[in-house]
Amino acid sequence: MRLTIKDLSELLNVAEKTIRRWIKEGSIPAYRINGQYRFNRTEILEWSTSRHLNAPVEIFQEPESAQVMSLTEALTAGGVFYRISGSDKESALKAIVEVLRLPDDADRGYLLQFLLAREAMSSTGIGDGIAIPHVRNPIVLHVPQPIITLCFLEKPINFLSLDGQPVNCLFTLVAPTVRTHLFLLSRLSFVLRDAEFKQMIKEQRPREEILQKVLDLESVLASEAAGGL
Repeated sequence: MRLTIKDLSELLNVAEKTIRRWIKEGSIPAYRINGQYRFNRTEILEWSTSRHLNAPVEIFQEPESAQVMSLTEALTAGGVFYRISGSDKESALKAIVEVLRLPDDADRGYLLQFLLAREAMSSTGIGDGIAIPHVRNPIVLHVPQPIITLCFLEKPINFLSLDGQPVNCLFTLVAPTVRTHLFLLSRLSFVLRDAEFKQMIKEQRPREEILQKVLDLESVLASEAAGGL
């Protein structure tokens, strides 16, 4: 589903004239279709995350009968890795792809090329030393379940992030469906708004502590959603 200016105004809680100003400035990804502007959900979620805009995560969730794995489950499945090598963006992403918990027949070289192509379009660095490498089209590999792998680099590298800070923490997302991709990206955006969690990432705390914090934050989100029913 593509969003209209009105949809986006309500989603981001800003005036429609602000959206039109962003379009005019070329600072927001937009498409002109039959004289009307439309916006892609995935691109807007990436854009809002990189600019630290508090877009409500639930609005990106599209109905589907199948249950979606939680962020905690996806991160547990993907794993947390420390002291990953890399002297630049390409070598770091190559090292990360090598540790991803993918099926034996997965084409890691194919995935790496997609990740690099995505970075060539625009950096997935969101600031504060964090990046979220993922492909623009999430259906790249036939993975049985979504994974998010957290990697801490041995040395920070230039990732062309908006704030200019080098990156040393990367959450790599691989999902089997568009809906799962959007859901997990929105959940990751939510937990990265938490100052305590970001500090834990900055300090490269033990994986057990990181996973427990994600679980706690998702529990809070679930409680808030239940309270709103």
